[in-house]
Amino acid sequence: MTVAILGGTGPQGKGLALRFAMAGVAVVIGSRDGARAAQIAVELNDQLREQGDAPSALITGADNTQAVRDAEQTVILAVPFSAHHATLASIKADLIGKILVDIVVPLKDGDPKAVDMPAEGSATEAAQAIVGEEIPVVGALHNVSAATLNKLDQSINCDILVCGNQLEAKNQVIELIECLGVNAYNVGPAVNARCVEAITPMLIRLNISKKVPFSHAGIKIWAPGT
Repeated sequence: MTVAILGGTGPQGKGLALRFAMAGVAVVIGSRDGARAAQIAVELNDQLREQGDAPSALITGADNTQAVRDAEQTVILAVPFSAHHATLASIKADLIGKILVDIVVPLKDGDPKAVDMPAEGSATEAAQAIVGEEIPVVGALHNVSAATLNKLDQSINCDILVCGNQLEAKNQVIELIECLGVNAYNVGPAVNARCVEAITPMLIRLNISKKVPFSHAGIKIWAPGT
């Protein structure tokens, strides 16, 4: 399987690429600049080899359009929200037959401790509106910090909340995410992305607070009595 990560040259995209490669999933990172994506891919592969984590699946890089075409089933959108709509419009035609995983959070410009939701209600819902109902959009991985993803000697410290309007697509995304050694839960339809995406600025607020003795916190779903 090959997964495409658009925005794969950013901190969160890099972390996900490294984690998936370590789990044996081939990754193609996408960028508007294909040459930059290819160079970042070389650096990520070198990073894995240097620390002794020789991946069974190498990371490659390409421009966004080619990355989507190279993906066998799943395309992860990890761009800043300012590039969210334009990126989707540019790749829409190539998403036919694939699942789009939107991990983007629309943080307020100049204040990452708050969201600034689009008219549709969330980035996930906006993505579904842009690409059309024939392309399943799944919201996931909103609440994992880039710092956590890039600390490869540590496990991911949170559970993953997954939402979307098509159950089969959500189940496939959950299976993919769980290869990273985390628990992923179906938390309902795409409208619930409004709640899930809004958790991220709360975590940012906690993580920068001087009154909280830790950073890069995550969300866990706990069973009763544990």
